[in-house]
Amino acid sequence: MTLAVELSGVTKTFGPTLAVDDLHLQVPRDCVYGFIGPNGSGKTTTLRMILRIFHPDRGRVSVFGAEHGTAADDRLGYLPEERGLYKKMKVADLLRFYAALKGMTDSKAAINNWLERLGLAGRAGDRVETLSKGMSQKVQFIAAVVSKPELLILDEPFSGLDPVNRDAIKDAILDVRKQGTTIIFSTHDMKVAEQMCDTIFMIYRGRKVLDGTLDAIQAEYGEDTVRVRTPLDSAGIARLPGVVNVNDFGREKELRLTRGADPQATLRGLLSQATVEHFEIVRPSLHDIFVRIAGPSAKEHDHA
Repeated sequence: MTLAVELSGVTKTFGPTLAVDDLHLQVPRDCVYGFIGPNGSGKTTTLRMILRIFHPDRGRVSVFGAEHGTAADDRLGYLPEERGLYKKMKVADLLRFYAALKGMTDSKAAINNWLERLGLAGRAGDRVETLSKGMSQKVQFIAAVVSKPELLILDEPFSGLDPVNRDAIKDAILDVRKQGTTIIFSTHDMKVAEQMCDTIFMIYRGRKVLDGTLDAIQAEYGEDTVRVRTPLDSAGIARLPGVVNVNDFGREKELRLTRGADPQATLRGLLSQATVEHFEIVRPSLHDIFVRIAGPSAKEHDHA
């Protein structure tokens, strides 16, 4: 397996705060590698160590086989969570400036192509300060990808976007990947991570707690989840034998059963009290696994 990024025994502190603790991970080339974790878990610190913005106190960070480099490496593109553009610059001028920072001397055609693709062709001569939030975010995305980086790091790329713009950025990310770019992105949207990522990594309190394909992660947690549609309320369902948690989505409810519980016994219990419109045994969703590890009543982070 050829690696784009490898971290070995990486630790990073800020004063008394341990942000990343003995972290090991491997990012294969030509994949979409998802970073998830609650706020303050060490995601952004880890991304910035990969980018050489921060350096670890201990351990090794290797990017394309090199342990030393600069934050402005021409092979890397970065969309930070904290958006920041030069507001007085015109859109096309700004993008030419960012492309030049990455060593791209003739960027006009690539910029025009991206502006056209993301519905911004008519705004090339406008100042950034006149753009909407969604337009500004698309401009910042273009700035990260216009130089065709080998590694693209996206920190919450869908934050604040409406559904139409989310789809536009999602399609653009997947097309960039098809062209051979390795993509690392952090997200709080578990559904996006499930749908887009080849491998999912979760960090919690500075330590790795998940790392693998969605299938492997779900298999590790077993098939202890039942999805139901029934008029019986959550309190009534929670009293059924074998049910340890009820996640109420309104129209549907997800039940987590104790290890070894018989789902058919749960179904019989439901039928004894109410009609059941739908009953399905499923693997736990990434959202459910995330909450099990990092939620208020979490007890499972030592399991991973």
